[in-house]
Amino acid sequence: MPPVRANTDPFHAVSDPTRRALLDRLRLGAAPVTELAAGFDMSRPAVSRHLRVLREARLVRERRSAHDARQRVYQITPMPLRDVAQWAQSYELFWHGGLARLKTHVEKGARTRARENKLS
Repeated sequence: MPPVRANTDPFHAVSDPTRRALLDRLRLGAAPVTELAAGFDMSRPAVSRHLRVLREARLVRERRSAHDARQRVYQITPMPLRDVAQWAQSYELFWHGGLARLKTHVEKGARTRARENKLS
């Protein structure tokens, strides 16, 4: 299998918190770059660079606005996220195990406090 270029790799694309936030916003629906950029404390060109990484990883699609051909509208294309989701899902066992241990710990502490309260 040929190596994947970093800029086309969905794992690389979602490694940045700004790009994850852009994807979260685009889950609500398509949005023009100006609207997306307004939600961040960075320049519009900086947001455009993040969108370019997402576009090269095929996580978003760009189209021209029907009303203004200069305006670019972005829409999420979630299929490439499937590999990322499947990889992350393989770690779900650890999360459930951790939650089960936390539940046991909390319940044990509650029983100990209940016994101490009875003795007081």
